[in-house]
Amino acid sequence: MGRYTRKAAAFFAIGALALTGCGATAAAGGSDDSMTFVCSPQEDWCQLVAAEFTKASGIKADYVRLSGGEAVARLSAAGESPEFDAWFGGGADGHIAAEGEGLIEKFVPENAAQIPDKYKDPEGFWTGVYMGALSFCSNNDVLNKLGVAAPESWSDLLNPKLKKNVAMAHPGTSGTAYQALWSQVMLNDGSKDAAIDYFAKLHSNVLQYSKSGSALGQMAGRGEVGVGVIFAQDCQKFINEGFTQLTTTFPKEGATFEVGAVSLIKNAKHPEAAKKFIEWSLTAEAQDLAATVGTYSVPTNPAAVITDDMVDISKTEMLDADIREMGESRNELTARFDREVAPAPKG
Repeated sequence: MGRYTRKAAAFFAIGALALTGCGATAAAGGSDDSMTFVCSPQEDWCQLVAAEFTKASGIKADYVRLSGGEAVARLSAAGESPEFDAWFGGGADGHIAAEGEGLIEKFVPENAAQIPDKYKDPEGFWTGVYMGALSFCSNNDVLNKLGVAAPESWSDLLNPKLKKNVAMAHPGTSGTAYQALWSQVMLNDGSKDAAIDYFAKLHSNVLQYSKSGSALGQMAGRGEVGVGVIFAQDCQKFINEGFTQLTTTFPKEGATFEVGAVSLIKNAKHPEAAKKFIEWSLTAEAQDLAATVGTYSVPTNPAAVITDDMVDISKTEMLDADIREMGESRNELTARFDREVAPAPKG
């Protein structure tokens, strides 16, 4: 625990696998003509995914946008009568937490053969569709007024000059924030006590804990805070949308990375449609959609396009997290954050 791995560029290296088909269906054919998925990335990406899958398959797709922690909570509340058929996006640790509660089931898509082993569950509960690097998204104008440089380490966020000028989501509802929390576990040699202690110290600098991590870039862009703790692809999206005063930096100590996953909901009402959706989501064509709406996460399919706006992860240090341990620890660790740092936002 707490060790650095090779540079992320090497970790995210694109292999030479070839795409063997687009929109392949599950082995067991089905007559389902509609499906609903829970979607954890940016809203515009979710909209496009639903529309393009419907266009490609003829299956009407609807979605509800929920952050990773919210998705697990809603699936858990539904029990054996889920309202969703598949879960698209959100960190694999969230899918592992859902697996632990019996909320998703095994499904090994044919197109999973195109995805490198390190980005999929060996037992078939989830498959990675994208990757993201945790970052600090800073408003240069705000920081200049505060006399603070853009943070380049986790300790920089503790600067008293940043009081009420840091925005982060709550790890109980947001996969982004849970990545930050687990990064501290790793940086402290596996100590969950030390991780909670870090965020207790950071608490006075946090303006608010949001439900979703991606929206924090807007807060920073509007000058409501000096720094948002978000994924680099989300910060880049807001820069491209006109918040040119934003800049992205990475903690020099390192941070975990997200493998955004897709999984099949247990007891889904439309399982065959859901399987076709999962197969489609793993194709290069489906993964290329993200960049068209300004989401610059790194695709897991080696045949997908890497754009100039995707984060230059060769400049970052990535922590080699045990994703299963991370997912299995989620409920315990976020409950401690609730009790010892701040309660999760309601509503």
